[in-house]
Amino acid sequence: MAAIITFVCVFWFAVVPLQHELAFGLVFSVLFQELFRFFIYKLLRKAETGLQKVAENTERITDNKHILAYVAGLGFGIISGAFSLVNVLADAVGPGTMGLKAGSQYFFITSAATSLCFILLHTFWGVIFFSAADTKNYVQLAVVVGGHMLVSSMTLFNRSQVYAASLVPLYIVTALTGVMAFRVAGGSRASLKAACSWR
Repeated sequence: MAAIITFVCVFWFAVVPLQHELAFGLVFSVLFQELFRFFIYKLLRKAETGLQKVAENTERITDNKHILAYVAGLGFGIISGAFSLVNVLADAVGPGTMGLKAGSQYFFITSAATSLCFILLHTFWGVIFFSAADTKNYVQLAVVVGGHMLVSSMTLFNRSQVYAASLVPLYIVTALTGVMAFRVAGGSRASLKAACSWR
């Protein structure tokens, strides 16, 4: 683990001219996050036996391996949302701030909507990633990493204040990824109908 972190740090400082490019930082950040998602997966799978011993309802955790994936994904999503909004909220300090540096009045609502999508996406990606790693389904792993790279790259449109170009596809990808995660977790139309019934 220390060797990997050292390698990442050396690589980061080796490309000093590119450090100030937002696109480079974005790619590096996505790869780094996915690497840590893999580490979390490995850690939780090794700790699963111990977690089952201290859990109140051990049958539920044993029967459904997607619970840990869901919790890990939700944790990733909340951390992602918190980090993305902290900088925006820090810049919003001041009387009557609508946009930053004479920016668009839609900046804050767009940031909030984007953060919501990333919280949901990280939850869905967690379920898909853990299941794909368990079954060695490399296509689904590529969907998670590629989807993360795609939606993160779409946020670069926000620099030009073309918010619709990032938000509309972002919500479409979120909906499609949610359906995929639902199916990966064993969901079906019948189970959805049963969950939505009021009986």
